Amino acid sequence: MCEPVLGGRAEGVKLRRSILAALIVALLVTPGALGCGNGADQMTTTTKTAETSGSVSTPTTTAPVSTDSTAPSIGTTTTPTSADLEPVTAPSLPADIPGYTEVDPATGLHVTGEPVVVDLATYRLKVGGKVARELSLTYDELRGLPRVTASPLLNCPGFFTDQATWSGASLEAILEMAGVQPDAERIEMKSADGYSISLTLETALGTESFLAYELMGDTLPVLHGFPVRAVIPGKDGNLWIKWLVEISVE
Repeated sequence: MCEPVLGGRAEGVKLRRSILAALIVALLVTPGALGCGNGADQMTTTTKTAETSGSVSTPTTTAPVSTDSTAPSIGTTTTPTSADLEPVTAPSLPADIPGYTEVDPATGLHVTGEPVVVDLATYRLKVGGKVARELSLTYDELRGLPRVTASPLLNCPGFFTDQATWSGASLEAILEMAGVQPDAERIEMKSADGYSISLTLETALGTESFLAYELMGDTLPVLHGFPVRAVIPGKDGNLWIKWLVEISVE
């Protein structure tokens, strides 16, 4: 009676060992089966490079590429490309025009002069006089020149002092395109309203002087000189001529 019982027990032990062995094999070949998360998440891939005799391979990291794009800082010069130029719609006069030296509510800047509406489609800035080649620049050609951005004080002594951020074409770049003759001493700037001013060539060629076509990042309003006005840092506001149409080198 005992031998059949012992034989049955032996067979039972063998069966349990077989089942246990099968379970162990299953656990070893199934990633994540021990409760360590998703098997795919636990797998790693290692890329090896050719071993160099006498050297030890050191892991390297690649710095992330910055995609941050910021506007030029104040007082900087950049050169736009044609791809950078967005279409511009000519601004119109506001319904209510502030009086002389009154504040324009849209910009917070004071207003001087009688505003002139200039046709953008036919606008040309003419450059002549003592130059190697005369120029007739469209609005977009001006926008494609080295761009200056600055926030100088606009001072009209006895009346007001304003400050804003202007952007526009380098006056130095324009004069270099024209090729100023060696005996030139001054430039005269003329406005569409007939007003004119005169600058020494030294001031005109200063890197800070430019012709603004933007105010605070937007198209220059008509009240403040659209299409372009002069920005001459350090000089009184009467030299910051608006609605500029002509430059003559003398």
